[in-house]
Amino acid sequence: MSKNLSIATICLLVLLASTVHANVFDVKTYGAKPNADITQALSNAWKDACAAIGSSKVVVPAGTYKLGLVSLKGPCKGPIEVQVEGTLQAPVDPGYFKGSDGWVVFERIDQFTLSGSGSFDGQGQMAWKQNDCSKTFNCKTLAVNIRFNFITNSLVRDIKSLNSKNFHINLLGCKNFIFQHVTITAPGDSPNTDGIHIGRSSGINITDTNIATGDDCISMGDGSQDVTINKVTCGPGHGISIGSLGKYTNEEPVSGIRVIGCTLTDTTNGIRIKTWPSNPTSGSATDMHFEDIIMNNVANPIIIDQVYCPWNQCKAQVPSKIKLSNMSFKGIRGTSSTREAVKLVCSSGIPCEKVELADIDLVYKGPEGPATSTCANVKPTISGKQNPAACTVQA
Repeated sequence: MSKNLSIATICLLVLLASTVHANVFDVKTYGAKPNADITQALSNAWKDACAAIGSSKVVVPAGTYKLGLVSLKGPCKGPIEVQVEGTLQAPVDPGYFKGSDGWVVFERIDQFTLSGSGSFDGQGQMAWKQNDCSKTFNCKTLAVNIRFNFITNSLVRDIKSLNSKNFHINLLGCKNFIFQHVTITAPGDSPNTDGIHIGRSSGINITDTNIATGDDCISMGDGSQDVTINKVTCGPGHGISIGSLGKYTNEEPVSGIRVIGCTLTDTTNGIRIKTWPSNPTSGSATDMHFEDIIMNNVANPIIIDQVYCPWNQCKAQVPSKIKLSNMSFKGIRGTSSTREAVKLVCSSGIPCEKVELADIDLVYKGPEGPATSTCANVKPTISGKQNPAACTVQA
């Protein structure tokens, strides 16, 4: 963890220093006007800023602007920042995107900063009504608010993402990337609106961030390595999840996950590791640690689910081939909205190894009786307070 934080701090200081005397490219200079479409103006400002020698900054000033599908690509000649002070509004009709999976895409950039007090408003209400992922295995592609593809040594701070049609923020192939004081908001019933999804990325730090949405606040897919999540508030939403893993072939290992000092409120899950049974290939997830986390009226506060099979899309009776090991849950406390406060259901084919429960205090006050702890195919190491008593139910 200390290594991750030191790299993040160095990266942050370098980026802040690099943009102090940046060349400024204001989208208004390129014809942008409030309440009008600025897609071309932003694209042109980015093109010039990216080609400029030395540090550069693209500025979207205060105001409300329409923005269509835009892809801002590197590599650039020097450090580059996009400062958004206004509100950017996506097209309302999901049909506009014609199957494209991202609204605003940043790609193949080093030393990049996205900053400002502005908002990316996905205007997803129409898209949510068309979302059929709960019924269809290969459901319709909807646009992610912001995609970061192959971004390195970079920083996102202070921006807001609202009402995305799909995920709010998606990372793919990123390295050494900081998210600081980001705000993500969508209704609790908005489908598939994960706050931040991390895939095949390393050295990711998310801190002092507030997420309220309709799916996982933060989800980590295959290939997530050296991820630190610190002081994040989550709720409503589906909690903070690793996975789901094992649905596809050629998935990459997960390792080095730290979730520390977070608060979850009124979520449908707390901290969760989920893998599919009946996997096409084997895989692994290891070195995953959750510490000092407050649960406020959270369903399933601690859960390992290796029979994750929503909507009966798999053969649940075939054991998961994803090996889970070296996991700890320490200082997890608060209230559970479900009697089963702790659920560790590991694969019958590859039982979990090196699981630790320490100082667990989760209270359930419902009519069914005191909280319970369920274990299957796992023998955790126990220390400190255990409320509920560990593994009172053997599944």
